[in-house]
Amino acid sequence: MNHEIVIETWRRLLDPAKSWVLFTHGTCVILMEPAGDLAQQATTILREYGPVHVGSPAGDFDVITLDDVPGWAVTGHHPDVLTYVAPDELEEHGHLHVGLLGRDKRDRDGREPAVVHVEDMRPS
Repeated sequence: MNHEIVIETWRRLLDPAKSWVLFTHGTCVILMEPAGDLAQQATTILREYGPVHVGSPAGDFDVITLDDVPGWAVTGHHPDVLTYVAPDELEEHGHLHVGLLGRDKRDRDGREPAVVHVEDMRPS
């Protein structure tokens, strides 16, 4: 995964006034009330809402087909945690395949969170 492309993708998709944090596998945590160390704040959220537990709300997902960029955003049980899936990451582009891949990427980010980018849009 090219992180620079994913960073630019999230910049195009998200409200430019929002602060957010990107993790290794493409999961983005939008910080609605950014405070303190944004990477730590996002990591705390992702550790709780990233790991998948099948048969519970943590296993649920929805797929959003993106209009402004190629690919999809996969949502989960926290409204501010989204995972980007690029078209070249899989051969089958049906919503089930996309959603399962996005959920798996979120799970990996939640279990072993590694921050690759922090977009701090708080006023100086």
